[in-house]
Amino acid sequence: MNRILHTVALIFIGCCSNVVFLELIIKPYPGSGNIVTFAQFVFIAIEGFINYYKWGSAQRNVPMKSYGVLVFMFFLVSVINNYALNFNIPMPLHMIFRSGSLIANLILGMILLKKRYSFRQIFSVVLITFGIILATYASSQSLNKQKETNKIRSNEMEPDFFKWLIGIGMLIFALLVSALMGIYQEKLYAKYGKHPQEALFYSHLLPLPLFALVGKDIYNHAQLFNQSTWLPLFSNFGIPIMWAYLICNMLTQYFCIRSVFILTTECPSLVVTLVITLRKFISLLFSIIYFQNDFTLNHSIGTASTQINAIDTGHEELIHDAQLDYYGIRLATCSSDKSIKIFDVSNNQQRLIAELKG
Repeated sequence: MNRILHTVALIFIGCCSNVVFLELIIKPYPGSGNIVTFAQFVFIAIEGFINYYKWGSAQRNVPMKSYGVLVFMFFLVSVINNYALNFNIPMPLHMIFRSGSLIANLILGMILLKKRYSFRQIFSVVLITFGIILATYASSQSLNKQKETNKIRSNEMEPDFFKWLIGIGMLIFALLVSALMGIYQEKLYAKYGKHPQEALFYSHLLPLPLFALVGKDIYNHAQLFNQSTWLPLFSNFGIPIMWAYLICNMLTQYFCIRSVFILTTECPSLVVTLVITLRKFISLLFSIIYFQNDFTLNHSIGTASTQINAIDTGHEELIHDAQLDYYGIRLATCSSDKSIKIFDVSNNQQRLIAELKG
């Protein structure tokens, strides 16, 4: 029991503080998604090289070419999810919207895997969809209201609104690709067996050259970080505060991921889903209060509809993705044989794939 309580405490501390550090980065520099994603990919790749790959001595179980499609989709989802924050997507909406992975998995599961779901499961996903649509509508109204408050003419509002629509489209696209990635992983595991640590390592190592496509953006934001307020650490030593936030974001996400990994070995999937959902709610509440993000009655109804039905769907144990974090950390729920199939970490972005026998 003490181990479980300790792990749950680490989840709340690690995951909630991770969201705080991300928003501390995004608030002053909304276009920081690429540098955050790159930093976290590097961190997980280095950690995997040391702890899993054993400095190059571990044998690979899956052919390198088989990781190609997985790596490309993972890179695409990670970058798009973070880059969407550049398009007037408020953090609360981002958190709520990412819970739509359940919808994407149900749709693609029916189309590609020919799965069949009960009325209760479909109804739960419909309510989740309703919650996301309502929260999205509320955010669009908040955007227009903010422009009117600032006395900006209506013809000047259109570019920001269309920019927001692009951001919504990016989130929808990322959800579908992420669900497709989960299906591809299942097929990969069926063929070569399940090697979660290997998949985690290579899914972060191999995409690193692709960041050259956004290298200029990463460099520009690195320069902006260098110019941020100086944070003294010791008498004659300090670093720019944005770099401190980025380091803390990487470390807290690592502890968040590891803590959830441990919790799945100690508790049923429903308990894990409940903990994750409560953690998301606390992060959302903190974002609204501390960072003063707009949150209306429609946002509240949408959030309640999304989170409550995410728990209900997790209890059914047939839809494989329950959200862990707005930045893309997702935990796959248990199947009927009580095997955790996919640990899905992306957003801000990483993807942890693990199988644990109950």
